[in-house]
Amino acid sequence: MTSLAEFISASPSAFHAAQAVRDACVAAGFTEDTATTPGGHVHVQGGAVIAWWVPESPRARFRIVGSHTDSPGLMLKPGAEFAGEGFRQLPVEIYGGPLLHTWTDRELAFAGRISLADGTSHLIRTPAIARVPSLAIHLYRGDVPELDRQAHMQPVLCVDESMREIIAAAAGVDPAAVISHELISVDTQAPAVVGETLAAGRLDNLTSVHASLAALLDAVDDAEDVLVLAAFNHEEVGSASATGAGGPLLERVLAKLAAELAPELGDPLELYAASSIISADAAHAVHPNYPQKHDPTHRPLINKGPVLKINANQRYSSDAETQAVFTRAAAAASVPVQTFVGRNDVPCGSTIGPISATRLGIPTVDAGVPLLAMHSARELVGLKDQAWFQQALTAYYKGA
Repeated sequence: MTSLAEFISASPSAFHAAQAVRDACVAAGFTEDTATTPGGHVHVQGGAVIAWWVPESPRARFRIVGSHTDSPGLMLKPGAEFAGEGFRQLPVEIYGGPLLHTWTDRELAFAGRISLADGTSHLIRTPAIARVPSLAIHLYRGDVPELDRQAHMQPVLCVDESMREIIAAAAGVDPAAVISHELISVDTQAPAVVGETLAAGRLDNLTSVHASLAALLDAVDDAEDVLVLAAFNHEEVGSASATGAGGPLLERVLAKLAAELAPELGDPLELYAASSIISADAAHAVHPNYPQKHDPTHRPLINKGPVLKINANQRYSSDAETQAVFTRAAAAASVPVQTFVGRNDVPCGSTIGPISATRLGIPTVDAGVPLLAMHSARELVGLKDQAWFQQALTAYYKGA
């Protein structure tokens, strides 16, 4: 199993992250299919991936960890580059809610999938080819000007080739063969260990994908329940897609397992009620320079443990019973747990948790590692927190 830094480097897009999970599962003996026979199985659909482990004599419950593979960024629009004051620029669409200023003055590649005229699709990653330049301080006075999402975020293409030629070269195909693409910006600076933290892009939410993958592979030999890993695409834009948590992907896999493993697993409604989901997604560490943005009684710190995420208005899915599910697993692994509840005047984000809970009716809890600079092109996570989160998820999969 690769380290978190290695996993992030191998996962510049949601499609690459799904493939990286698939590769790790196959290397561990999982088969790439949708079977329900004892052993491990993995299925990739676009930028989403589901893996499951069926014991020889499974108990009547699923243990599910859900996460997401996508991160905010700049999505390349279809069509050619355009001219701007003598520069060649790339047309991009803002994907999700990135901190725009963090994407300026970085050497950018683009990664994702392309479709060819022969009907095949390929994963690609370009070299560093572009940059979104800041405005020099001499050209304005006073506060830094606000970035306009349309006018100020179009990258300058820094190589003397067309984007079609660059994409084709990355795939090793003729430019005329490229029909369409889904390519997102990638900060080409490598992840870096800084003391007891890791600085990298896409920590939201590859921290959770990596931790759940490592936990699943660690737990299979001791599994008594059916173990499921579900890493969805499109969480950052609402999850309403065929490969998002609002789509049918997980439900279809669970329904097939429930049907084909009956009567061992019993009535599907009772099975779902006895099951549980940990919605694994990053949490907000208290920011030392903006402490007023955090509730005074809930201030998670870096390297003090994974975080239970709670919201009375159901932006997170945790309730009293499901909080106990995660707390028991953490206690079994001797892992400290923190809590996050937002201020009443600072709305929090949401996760796949409420969506999956609503769609499936399975009790769900939201938890994850605390981050600083969430949605930046380069976020910060505690190495202890990441290890603890993996240990807690392993204990959960093992039945704690």
